[in-house]
Amino acid sequence: MNRFLAACLAVAVVAVAALPAAAQCTGRDLFDDMAPDRKAAIAAAVAEVPFAKGNFWRATRGDQVITIAGTYHMEDPRLAPIMAALAPTIATARTVLVEAGPKEKQALTDLIARDPSRMLITSGPTLYEQLPRDVWDQLATAMSQRGIPGFMAAKFRPWYVLAVLAVPPCAMAQMTDPKGLDGLVIDEALAQGRPIRALEPFETIFRIFDSMSEDEIMAMMKSTLAIEDRAEDHAATLANRYFAGESRAMWEFMRFANYDLPGYTRAQVDAEFGKMEEVLMKARNRAWLPVLTQAASEGPAFAAFGALHLSGEEGVLNLLKAEGFDLQPLALP
Repeated sequence: MNRFLAACLAVAVVAVAALPAAAQCTGRDLFDDMAPDRKAAIAAAVAEVPFAKGNFWRATRGDQVITIAGTYHMEDPRLAPIMAALAPTIATARTVLVEAGPKEKQALTDLIARDPSRMLITSGPTLYEQLPRDVWDQLATAMSQRGIPGFMAAKFRPWYVLAVLAVPPCAMAQMTDPKGLDGLVIDEALAQGRPIRALEPFETIFRIFDSMSEDEIMAMMKSTLAIEDRAEDHAATLANRYFAGESRAMWEFMRFANYDLPGYTRAQVDAEFGKMEEVLMKARNRAWLPVLTQAASEGPAFAAFGALHLSGEEGVLNLLKAEGFDLQPLALP
């Protein structure tokens, strides 16, 4: 159920470990042959959400200005013209804000090096011993396709397995040094000598997963395995929705897709998606707001973070609007 949800965090997590290369993705866009009534239902759900479309915005309040880039975390050649258009604004920004800057990424790496139990099962039963044999066989195959042997995967903590599964095998090559739009923005800021500030502490990822029970994470892992055979298609669909400025449509697509899974009612799916949206996005958006407004008070700010954080009643854009900022979409390539 949660491949797309976990992908919101997968880049930051998986980049901690060195992983082998894999082939490029060749999935197809699942919107291409979607039934018209399903497309209409997704479009109607998206239409109810504030700021559901558009990746690039300018927020102004008096003389305070924040240029906002909703990002795509994976590499894609379509990012090159976008980055070229954003570079002049980054060069003149007083502060560049990102989810995690170089210092935070290094701190996360150092923490896991000091305390491997954050990522690995260092005592007690391994996943091989915990999971039903059919689930373990599915997991071992999925991890092997990502270049991770079963004996190693058996010692991963379930949350880490979930994050790895969020990345399709074809995209694992990018995870040793991911250069999605976030990484490109950081590189440009460093090249221009612009100060980089993190929107949240580096240990946020652990707090997020700590808020979930082991049973919840295990259930997410099992349901993610259930759609493993469509991993590349989901990746292609996500990318295409992003470059169309329609990331919220992917969220609603996953919700409707999960309505079709056996063993779930619509109420259960909506409740689970509600919890995930609160944990992965809303709570973080609220915590980011004072960081963003403080930066804006110091001079022109540039902020880059996952595009899904833009939309919603408690999306970053609506929160800024409530603080008196005027929001204008930016036309980029």
